[in-house]
Amino acid sequence: MIGDIVGAVIWTDNFEAMVSFYSYLFKYKPKSKHEDFVSFRLGNTKLGIGKHSKIQGKSFDPYRNMLHLEVDDIEYEYQRLSRYGIKFLRLPEKEHWGGFVATFQDVDNNILQLIQKS
Repeated sequence: MIGDIVGAVIWTDNFEAMVSFYSYLFKYKPKSKHEDFVSFRLGNTKLGIGKHSKIQGKSFDPYRNMLHLEVDDIEYEYQRLSRYGIKFLRLPEKEHWGGFVATFQDVDNNILQLIQKS
């Protein structure tokens, strides 16, 4: 039986820009950093950003994978990330299930969503 997702990795050839982006997004530096791989700890989950020789350029299919990031105050995070220059594909909006969602892209065009439960 699989009990949990303990981690995920986003591969890139734009390593420094991606590390900078995710450091700003999460408001802290990576938990571990190597020349071509960093790891952020989010609760019980690790998110890695790594340089990979078979990855070139931005994501051709940014809708294939999507990270959902839980936030307490979606409007605050929307304003903070907008000041950083992040363009949102979907502004914070109330969902039929009672929570709020906002959608944006990282520097490699991978799609992320902010999720605020009701």
